Amino acid sequence: MDTNLGILQIPLTNDLTRKIIHVDMDAFYASIEEREHPEFIGKPLIIARDPSDNGGKGVVTTANYAARQFGVHSAMAAQKALELCPKAIFKRPDFDLYRRVSGQVHAIFKQYTDVIEYVALDEAYLDVTANKIDLASSVLLARQIQAEIKQVTRLTSSTGVSYNKFLAKMASDYRKPAGTTVIMPEQALTFLRDLPIEKFHGVGKKTVPKLHELDIYTGADLQKLDELELIQRFGKMGDRLYRHVHGVDLRPVEYQRQRKSVGREETFGRPLRTDDQVSAQLRGLARGVAANLAKAQKHGKTIVLKVRNSDFETVTKRLTLSDYVAAASTIYYYAQQLWDDFGDLNQGIRLLGITITTLDPLSFEEISLPLFKPSQPK
Repeated sequence: MDTNLGILQIPLTNDLTRKIIHVDMDAFYASIEEREHPEFIGKPLIIARDPSDNGGKGVVTTANYAARQFGVHSAMAAQKALELCPKAIFKRPDFDLYRRVSGQVHAIFKQYTDVIEYVALDEAYLDVTANKIDLASSVLLARQIQAEIKQVTRLTSSTGVSYNKFLAKMASDYRKPAGTTVIMPEQALTFLRDLPIEKFHGVGKKTVPKLHELDIYTGADLQKLDELELIQRFGKMGDRLYRHVHGVDLRPVEYQRQRKSVGREETFGRPLRTDDQVSAQLRGLARGVAANLAKAQKHGKTIVLKVRNSDFETVTKRLTLSDYVAAASTIYYYAQQLWDDFGDLNQGIRLLGITITTLDPLSFEEISLPLFKPSQPK
């Protein structure tokens, strides 16, 4: 690879004036359950149905930090989680409770700014460049928000502070739980230089081998390439990679973004009478939803299953995940889980529907960080 390629053949425009905070609740669902059930504290806790009680079905919604030490993570099959952590406590998720607590957290955000982009029940971006309490230090403001969340909900959160969303998100992941990390403009390039390429925002499993073929393993390697070469090789993602590795992310905090959903449903002339019939229809619906998501360039975190029986009784059940879903196979997997948990064939099934909500652009991914020394508050 030619390491003499010009780095800045196309000038970059950056905005260092903004103050962005990313707030991420720590193991949100599991922490709420520990608050409600103090006997869970200090023990491995997995938010999922106990696979010992349902024939090994189900997936992990999230887990507390004690369970994560055994390798348990969200979207893992519950049976696999049990094998990794046989002594874990399994607790069925209570999404009504989680949404109520999320509402309390969101109300706290609104005391400080109206420029809020909600990513999920447990995380959001806040633009505090101009904030309601006229506090100049965004780091102190982040800590004040954390303190109020703790006081109101008895839960901890982690915050990342920087001049754009990309860096704020990465910073919030660094000092979990209950940490505050700030990445100043003069620190960004050094921070990104040492970051493994697979940790970069927008770099998926399929892209990592392609980058490795170009001898790109770290941010430092990526910084050696110019924008035109990256665009030629990776299209729009190449442009995004180039900008991010140079600490540039001009996306606004989309506080006026409308919540949308992507879904499909099917009505049947003859009621479905068997699980096999339902599964076949769910596979087809999942393929349709995945195609719609791809067309919209979106992925989402909440899967909603809609079921109507021959008596025209309609039931909807939802599952909110920690990770995004977009692939047909994944959508089907979780829709099938909802059917396994709540489906009823007694009256026959006249309608099935799958909807994905809590949407974000495909360019948004959750990432984790290697060690990076956090800055002291200013």
